[in-house]
Amino acid sequence: MVSFTASEAKIQFGEVINKAQREPVSITKNGKPSVVVISADDYAEIEQLKLQTLRSKLAHSLAQAKAGQIHDIETVFDGLMKDL
Repeated sequence: MVSFTASEAKIQFGEVINKAQREPVSITKNGKPSVVVISADDYAEIEQLKLQTLRSKLAHSLAQAKAGQIHDIETVFDGLMKDL
């Protein structure tokens, strides 16, 4: 992954955009990773994967409910929140 400091990214913004079209670009601030710039296509793909994961968890929960495997709300949210 290509990396720029925040100052470099500000000055070379066009280059950051060009590189981000091909691979993620890390931007550091004060020597620490701050953000990653990715292409719009990569972002859309990540969002689609997140939606698929959520739908899968919902389908699993509905199947459990239909099978009579009911859980209290704390258990449900604990399972969902552990991935965050």
